[in-house]
Amino acid sequence: MRIFGKGRHRPSASWRQATDRAFTLIGDGRYEDAGALLTRAADLEPWLSESWFNLALLHKFRHDWEQARAAGLRAVALLDRETGAPDWWNVGIAATALQDWPLARRAWQAYGLHVPGGATDSGEPLGMELGSAAVRLSPEGEAEVVWGRRLDPARIEVLSIPLPSSGRRWGEVVLHDGVPHGERTTAAGHSYPVFDEIELWAPSPVPTWVVLLEAATEADRDSLEQLAADAGFAAEDWSSSVRLLCRLCSESRMPADEGDGEHLDPHDHSEPGHPGPLGHRTDGQLWVPERECGVAAPASLVRGLLDGWVADSPDSRDWRDLEEVC
Repeated sequence: MRIFGKGRHRPSASWRQATDRAFTLIGDGRYEDAGALLTRAADLEPWLSESWFNLALLHKFRHDWEQARAAGLRAVALLDRETGAPDWWNVGIAATALQDWPLARRAWQAYGLHVPGGATDSGEPLGMELGSAAVRLSPEGEAEVVWGRRLDPARIEVLSIPLPSSGRRWGEVVLHDGVPHGERTTAAGHSYPVFDEIELWAPSPVPTWVVLLEAATEADRDSLEQLAADAGFAAEDWSSSVRLLCRLCSESRMPADEGDGEHLDPHDHSEPGHPGPLGHRTDGQLWVPERECGVAAPASLVRGLLDGWVADSPDSRDWRDLEEVC
């Protein structure tokens, strides 16, 4: 057996016992106690990449990115395969959190992803064209799944307007974990992963407002959303876009637009008077003119935006009770 080579062997019973106990403690949120056990396991088997992978994972849970990077680099140094190891993914997350772009690029490439730009490029790994995805904000609290654009394998720019309970804003960039928990599918058959937020990576200066609209038709509502988009900001009809799901539903494969139209969504757990497609139904009506709408726009613009929307069709549009909520 080679101590510092890449030869593999079965870890000792003491290593397995310490590691198993540590992950039980992690599940209970006892990170300090788990850290002591995983450090002991690494002392017992320092030539095992798993020893350092587990420590890197713990430091990721604790958001201790310097330690996560250090342990992750020790793990990948002991790997016995060239590409695709999750050890590299954890290194990429830690490097992204620290804005260590050369290491982030190296990690994604070592994992097997194409990163545009030269190997010596020290800038952000932009232009990876990973498409859209959903991210679960505050996964351990009042979790909310929103849509976003993937900037790289560890960051999503939030393009929905989150509810104020999430503490997040439109346009923010969040760091997310690598393993998706759930999927959202569209009527066209496309499937999008749902990643869990780790932490806020870049805040947004754009506040979130809530306003009550009187929109006679869906076209009136759509007009406000388009007007906000044309101005470089966003509006979102929370009355239609918000569904209240249990954790089991949220982490499963769910239709993204279920609940729209004339059918009822069996997964929507909203109640009358609360956000969600079911909560905004009334007997005999599929469209309710009063809509609760989120708006992401600067204070200097938001009222003018709403007034301009009304001025385009004063007989079918109105607004009231504008409030900054996040």
